[in-house]
Amino acid sequence: KSLMVDARFEDSVEAPLFLGAEDQKDLIVIATILQDAVFTRAKSTFNRKKREFSLLLNRFRWEDVNAAKAEKRQFERVQSLLVFSDVISIKTLGLDLEDATTPLWLLTLQWTSGQDGSGIITLPLAGGSTIAITVEAISAQLRDMTRPYFAPSGLVPTHNI
Repeated sequence: KSLMVDARFEDSVEAPLFLGAEDQKDLIVIATILQDAVFTRAKSTFNRKKREFSLLLNRFRWEDVNAAKAEKRQFERVQSLLVFSDVISIKTLGLDLEDATTPLWLLTLQWTSGQDGSGIITLPLAGGSTIAITVEAISAQLRDMTRPYFAPSGLVPTHNI
């Protein structure tokens, strides 16, 4: 009787991402990695007691694009958890708060500094909507939660401006 065990992401050549951001430079790195991530409002949570805002996103694996092209294989996405800590408030513009299932495309993360390290992290979304997170300080974590899977479109995201 053979014992079949699924491979773990940790067993592959590339390990899952686990990144933190404590300043604007760190946030830029995470913003670059999350460009074109897709999520729904149903996959976002604001825990007022813990002062955390979380998003479960399906991010495009930008770090794998060149290898995928060279190996002539499909491009990949991976489900990742983005958590902001020290959150004071969340505001949205242009989002239908009753619609929890329509896909939302994250364009980037932007930082506007306030006083004493506080500020606003803005998440601009395709179509002109935004999520604004007021924080005491930049404190974010991005962690891959699943093994990569083939991007349903099979394409690298493009931006027709």
